Amino acid sequence: MRQLILKLTVIALATALTGCGFQLRDDYQLPPAMQTVSVQAPAFSEFQQVLERRLNLAGAKLDGTQQNSLIIEVLDDTLDRRTLSLSQSGQVAEYEMIYTVYYQLIEQGEVSAQQQVEVYRDYQDDPNFALAKTREREVLVQEMREEAARLLLRQTIAYLTE
Repeated sequence: MRQLILKLTVIALATALTGCGFQLRDDYQLPPAMQTVSVQAPAFSEFQQVLERRLNLAGAKLDGTQQNSLIIEVLDDTLDRRTLSLSQSGQVAEYEMIYTVYYQLIEQGEVSAQQQVEVYRDYQDDPNFALAKTREREVLVQEMREEAARLLLRQTIAYLTE
């Protein structure tokens, strides 16, 4: 009797989660045009590696030959920072970091308009802990690349399903 109640509870929870539209994060329904994808980027692009890993996790097949496949051409990725606040001594206490990726899609020889993805993060600077802050900044930039790859993937899916 106890196992029956447990099974019914699990089924009811699964049905409720499915009915409300719940999906696991990064669980994408790729359109047919994204089944085979090629990524072009400037040499030594760290963003290209992150994007290819994200596409692979989403279920897209990466094709280096670029025949009959969607091409995501990463034109540029930039990291800028802007001062948000100063300390009493006049040193910068907080930055806003802005990571921007410019890209375009090439589908069957047709090039889309240039698009962009931007990710913003706040970063507190303390010159007394320079080494730790340098490592924190590196981790933050990597997280920003991951988020930009997720956004690019979502924008591409939305563009192709219009």
